[in-house]
Amino acid sequence: MSYGSIVLASASPRRSQLLSQIGVRHEPFPVDLDERPQDAETPSDYVMRIARDKVQAAAAALGARATRPLLAADTAVVLGDRIFGKPVDEAHGVAMLMALGGRTHEVLTAVVLRWNGGTHGALNRSLVTFRPLGADECRRYWATGEPAGKAGAYAIQGHGAVFVERLEGSFSGVMGLPLFETGALLDAAGVLRWQAEA
Repeated sequence: MSYGSIVLASASPRRSQLLSQIGVRHEPFPVDLDERPQDAETPSDYVMRIARDKVQAAAAALGARATRPLLAADTAVVLGDRIFGKPVDEAHGVAMLMALGGRTHEVLTAVVLRWNGGTHGALNRSLVTFRPLGADECRRYWATGEPAGKAGAYAIQGHGAVFVERLEGSFSGVMGLPLFETGALLDAAGVLRWQAEA
């Protein structure tokens, strides 16, 4: 069986853009979850759980209408054993950036696809090294509006690119949807890409 489109359990314009980049027709279907880490949960278990929870929440909300594959992803910035989620305000965002400055952190992105009654997932790991950052620069970056709503308070595809001294891994994974792993899951599900417009 093949599918002409999927449901994306996300409101993220970046994930939608990345799916469009690889020619996947999709319908955004945002879900609202408690994304706090659980006690003693490893960062990789955390992102995989949240991605799976997003898929399950979308499936439950769609009910009988959940006939197409459902895709979800979750990204976390990890420094040591600390998970850096989305900043709650300027002070939090600036503190995150200052902690990341001059150091190498890990970016974990889990992607999960549900189709034909089964759920399958993959995990992407990347290492990102920032140059040293000053507090004033971090505040000016916050004022651009870009860090709000981003894991680790930065966007590698935007103004935040100037902080990145080195990337080892997946650029799209750091953006929030690793296209290599996503493509493999979509291929396994029979999702069509690069279709001519009807």
